[in-house]
Amino acid sequence: MSHEDFPTENPAVVTCGLPYANGDLHIGHLRTYVGGDIYSRSLRTLGQQTAFVSGSDMHGTPVAVNAEKEGVTPEEFALRHHEKYEATFPRFNIEFDNYGHTHDETNTELTQEIVRTLEAEGYVYEKEIPVAYDPDADQWLPDRFVEGACPYCGAHARGDECDEGCGRHLEPGEIEDPTSTLTGNAAEYREREHKFFAVSDLQDYLQEFIDRLEGTSNAQNQPREWIEGELQDWCITRDMDWGIDYPGVSESAEDSEADQTESGRDEGDESDGSSSPSDTSDLVLYVWVDAPIEYISSTKQYTERVGADTFDWEAAWKESGDIVHIIGRDIIQHHTVFWPAMLRGAGYVEPRAVMASGFITLNGKGFSTSRNRAVWADEYLDEGFHPDLLRYYLATNGGFQQDVDFSWSKFKDRVNSELVGTVGNFLYRSMLFAYRNFEGTPDAEVSEEVEARIQEAIDEFEAGINDYSVRKSGNAAVRLAQFGNEYIQRNEPWKLTDEDPEAAAQVIRDCVQIAKAIAVLFFPVAPGKMQALWEQLGEDGSVADTRVDAAFEAPPASFGEPEALFEKIEDERVEELNEKLEARVAETESESDESDEDAEKDMDADTDADIDFEPIADDRISFEDFQELDIRVGEIVAAEGIDGADKLAKLTVDIGVEERQIVAGIKQLHDLDSLSGSKVIIVANLEKAELFGVESNGMLLAAGDEADILTTHGDAVPGTKVQ
Repeated sequence: MSHEDFPTENPAVVTCGLPYANGDLHIGHLRTYVGGDIYSRSLRTLGQQTAFVSGSDMHGTPVAVNAEKEGVTPEEFALRHHEKYEATFPRFNIEFDNYGHTHDETNTELTQEIVRTLEAEGYVYEKEIPVAYDPDADQWLPDRFVEGACPYCGAHARGDECDEGCGRHLEPGEIEDPTSTLTGNAAEYREREHKFFAVSDLQDYLQEFIDRLEGTSNAQNQPREWIEGELQDWCITRDMDWGIDYPGVSESAEDSEADQTESGRDEGDESDGSSSPSDTSDLVLYVWVDAPIEYISSTKQYTERVGADTFDWEAAWKESGDIVHIIGRDIIQHHTVFWPAMLRGAGYVEPRAVMASGFITLNGKGFSTSRNRAVWADEYLDEGFHPDLLRYYLATNGGFQQDVDFSWSKFKDRVNSELVGTVGNFLYRSMLFAYRNFEGTPDAEVSEEVEARIQEAIDEFEAGINDYSVRKSGNAAVRLAQFGNEYIQRNEPWKLTDEDPEAAAQVIRDCVQIAKAIAVLFFPVAPGKMQALWEQLGEDGSVADTRVDAAFEAPPASFGEPEALFEKIEDERVEELNEKLEARVAETESESDESDEDAEKDMDADTDADIDFEPIADDRISFEDFQELDIRVGEIVAAEGIDGADKLAKLTVDIGVEERQIVAGIKQLHDLDSLSGSKVIIVANLEKAELFGVESNGMLLAAGDEADILTTHGDAVPGTKVQ
């Protein structure tokens, strides 16, 4: 692994969090897969050797629970969803070099090999722990078979995750007031021996690793709470039939474990240290062990198909690969704590970067599959929309780690103003003029101004990749198209045709060159549309095979009459789509008033359930009490994280009459660099406080655990009082 700017001499692997084989895909799920596809295509455009891999997560209790409800085997249930995902991704131009699944032979063998290595290196030990048990069903209750209260925040929690509260990973035995999901009866805790991965032995390594990890700031900051605190070891086995069997324990592992006991590792908490195949015959590996190993397995399968000369999986994963993980922010902990610890212990290359996305909402609300409040992946395509339109919306609508709201109205506005009005308008008008007046590319040299502007676009594109920003790299081509529109309007070649034919040829030559540069730079975002543009330019082959330098190569001397690449979406179409969505949601809600009970634990999950809001407080305050609050509109001037604090950021806020310094717990939840210029609402007359040694003179108002910052609908100026 290197920390040089891309492209590097190392093989790169781009992965996406594995979709959990437990339900249909909606457009909220697609954000990271689109982002991963764009990023991998962008790396190749720069000239980086890249493999783009993923696969379906087949194991775990949600699959077992839902398979039992349907009366089918977990394998049959999961394979059905895997095959659906495998067919759906290419329809959105998401083209993995390999897409496998965690239950195949390659992943099974590699997972067991890595676990045996961890044992041999002394990182696995046995320990007796309390595990939930349902006496009526006479069955152990791993993960989603048990629910209750989170011991950290008190919210409702299911299995291995507090998914309705603090979001923490939960170990077996931690859920309070456990209830069996099999019978609905109270569960009881019984002692049971399980295998543990000694993550705490790697704490020093992880603290160094997180300092050099690249990617989005949320992936760099959020894990520090665990890595810099009391790092807990990780239970890596479960009492169930569905999963990868725990491998037999080798003699070397037994000796290593005995040595650990002698050296004083929690001797009172361990078993007698003996291990045999019979001890683990009824255990399977926890899903979060075998799931990320699929990244390696999928890369290995790619090499087996194309040959090591094309891509060497061992060079990437065992020697010097640049590994980039693209995930949802709800699984940051797994990819920045557990996974790098496993890789380190087993002798594999650590991740270079983790890009963690924000969530997608629908019309300002969370997606809800049980209430059918979603735009399904198949539905989007069935409505006749090109996949590249959605790819553009998801990639460039806000920073990658920020939440993005989807609505048909916003979608229409972005398509009409940017794809149709900016990119499409420039390409069609310039190429049509070139075809009608020159039957293709005019015989002229590209001007220095346009060469410089194309180079600027390439620099922006490359900077976006190295900043791990698909928005920045994607917008490089759009900004170039904006320049092209300004350039053609400023030079008015239609007037020059008769007055100064050579000048007209120069202008149109420049425009055709800009069009070719757009084809190269915008291809990662809109591969289907840019291949169509490539062919309209008369180019041979695929634009996918080009590199950034092709932006300067002369286009073919002749090409045919172009066609418009993007079509406007009419208001009537949006009204129709909104009516369909509203009718579907209303119909579903009328059929059932039950809460969302989807057990969708995607490895790359979006917010996919309704929010359980806290009840309104019974105690009321008087209007006079409310009037004592001085609530003002402010504008963020600067924002930076506070050193040593996991969650705190220092904001400089203009409130009209003065600038205030305010400390807010938003460091892990927002891209601080993007907040400058944002309108906010603050409580101005709160007593000053000191947080982490920094004075805070006011309070920023934000909604919910995700710190959705309150702002204004209109253009209220800083200092305006909220009343």
